[in-house]
Amino acid sequence: MARILCALSGGVDSSVAAWLLQQEGHEVLGVFLRNGVDAGAADAAGSDACATDVSAKKSCCSASDARDASRVADRLGIAFWAVDYEKEFAAIIDRFHEDYRQGRTPSPCVLCNQDLKFGEVFALADALGVDAVATGHYARVVDGTIARGIDRHKDQSYFLFGIERERLARLRFPLGSLTKAEVRDLARRAELSTAEKRESMELCFVPSGDYRDVLRARAPLRPGRFVDKDGRDLGAHEGFEAYTIGQRRGLPALGSKHYVVALDVPTGNVVLGERDDLASRELIVEAPRWLVDEPLTELRCFVQVRARHDAAPAVLRRLDDGRHGDGTLHVVFDEAQDSLAPGQAAVFYDAKERVLGGGWIAAGLAV
Repeated sequence: MARILCALSGGVDSSVAAWLLQQEGHEVLGVFLRNGVDAGAADAAGSDACATDVSAKKSCCSASDARDASRVADRLGIAFWAVDYEKEFAAIIDRFHEDYRQGRTPSPCVLCNQDLKFGEVFALADALGVDAVATGHYARVVDGTIARGIDRHKDQSYFLFGIERERLARLRFPLGSLTKAEVRDLARRAELSTAEKRESMELCFVPSGDYRDVLRARAPLRPGRFVDKDGRDLGAHEGFEAYTIGQRRGLPALGSKHYVVALDVPTGNVVLGERDDLASRELIVEAPRWLVDEPLTELRCFVQVRARHDAAPAVLRRLDDGRHGDGTLHVVFDEAQDSLAPGQAAVFYDAKERVLGGGWIAAGLAV
């Protein structure tokens, strides 16, 4: 049996992951990742992913989560560490701020998985001399790459494309073949203190549930104007960063449904339009990372452009025209897709729902 380092968040998912590994006979060690965010409300991090179990403060970073993770470790009788990654997590938050200020919609969970959970934790695993790293993600390792979890409502493979390919052989996702209901049942059977802990979709460093509070804490939001596609003024807004492509709520009443269809960074204008204005068949994907051999020219696959999007068939082609960075991809969908927001991840799947790779939807790049 192996020695496995399991990231414990203080939630039910990672708790059951550690218990299952122990039931298989492995020697399990636990680690909680402290992120140093707001010691009063969210002073420690370590979620199974962005959709994770949380305390009553709507955060997976509260001090109570660290205590819950420690209690689970005590219940299982395993070694446990709470490790400070404040500096590393600050870089993720800096990227979050910069993305919103530049009119992009960030996906910090991808970076957290890439740089912390499957970056720094692997460094810790090597220092401890363990064989593998485990988490409570709903995903699987299949045929040398990552695949969707069986529970499609909880599947978190979208957030994992950035993991270094050579680390896949040392990954363990004990929950990948389970549903959430089954995980809850196992937690009760194991008498884990996290069995009934509720969950949230909030970002771990946004305890209020409103990301604009995090932005305002660093700098005031940038006021500007709502305009239509022809540039006609539709009124004032109080913060350019408070809007994302496809947003419908919080817009002025114009007598018909309308959406944010573009963000003009130089002017701070928020451009409004109709639903049809959100549709596009093409996008540019920058900085791709591959979990399989990189295609030399063209790849037909399924592309998922946000966490709750149904992956759609498309063709990927490399852009070697001198106007884009190395490896940049031109994606053409079979059918138009809505709300292709710059800054979000675009993740590539094969027909068997294995992750082939992924990258970042680029802003302001014309084909």
